Amino acid sequence: MSQPDPVLAMFASRSVPRHLVRGALGLPMLVAAFALVPWLGPLALLLVVPAVVLLRGCPTCWALGLAQTCAVPRPARPSTGD
Repeated sequence: MSQPDPVLAMFASRSVPRHLVRGALGLPMLVAAFALVPWLGPLALLLVVPAVVLLRGCPTCWALGLAQTCAVPRPARPSTGD
């Protein structure tokens, strides 16, 4: 079995659930960074850093990674053979 092209799978995660968790943590953190500016000032923008790390870039990069994660073929799990 050949390995997927690392350039094409640049934003892909190991699994779809793992990718969704990264998005569920990163997207609200990114929104909060900008929503909290009136109360916390520029200090709130520090939330952008971990959000970008979780999303591996912008929200578009995260969505592209989700599509790549879904498209990458996974090895079949062995059946239990009841």
